[in-house]
Amino acid sequence: MRRCWLLVSSLLFPVLFPVALAGQSSATASRLGVIAQFERIADIFGGQLVAAFDSIPASRYEYRPTPLQQTVGYIAQHVENANYSLCERLGSARHARTSKDSLRDSVKAHWPKDTLVRRLDASLRFCDTAIEQLTDVDSPALASNLLLFETDLAEHYSQIAGYMRLLGLVPPSALPPRPRVAIELPASALAQFVGTYDMGLATSLIVSTQDGALMARGSAGGESVRLWPESATEFFVKEVDAQITFVRDAGGKVTGLILHQYGRDKKATRVR
Repeated sequence: MRRCWLLVSSLLFPVLFPVALAGQSSATASRLGVIAQFERIADIFGGQLVAAFDSIPASRYEYRPTPLQQTVGYIAQHVENANYSLCERLGSARHARTSKDSLRDSVKAHWPKDTLVRRLDASLRFCDTAIEQLTDVDSPALASNLLLFETDLAEHYSQIAGYMRLLGLVPPSALPPRPRVAIELPASALAQFVGTYDMGLATSLIVSTQDGALMARGSAGGESVRLWPESATEFFVKEVDAQITFVRDAGGKVTGLILHQYGRDKKATRVR
């Protein structure tokens, strides 16, 4: 999941990515909103986990605070396995296992750092897809599995963050956002980005211009927030640590966007 992911936070969720969608019944909107919240929390902790493992030097993957605790490398492969196991319970999606998946955990724990991080990220993408295919949290078992998945991510992020502090490293959640500098783009250059972008889960991001600035809001209405340009196709939001990259086809037409938030990337297709 640099995957996945939403232009939402506890601050902006009602503004940029509201649960309800015009044209949907309130019941349908409520169900999809619940799923969107599960996706959002998974993005937060999943993104932080990938960033944490990525920032720990490969030379410290054998580190463990005490002999009875797991090493950094062991935790990385364990979380990957747990993600597949828990997210397969959410629906019909199944992880295509290979001979490497059947190796002992103690063997996989010694894989190179890049391999462990890449495989962890892939497991989170699998979970993204599993959650996005849900239409309702319609049973206690499904709710329980979603909670187990997300609390497992949170627990292991807390674990690895503790390891990082013992190593003298700063966990991703404690780092300030990277400073960003807005550039000037003429209104004529912004017009090409105006449109409606399908974010999945029956939600859309509507991009417009207002007084020479590019603005975005959720499909159900609410206040718009400004998208500040830092290049010809890359924009950022000042209210939270979130960025948008607009995507063009071979002919130069804007066909979609990628939302970067929580260390994840979420693609959206332009529908209008």
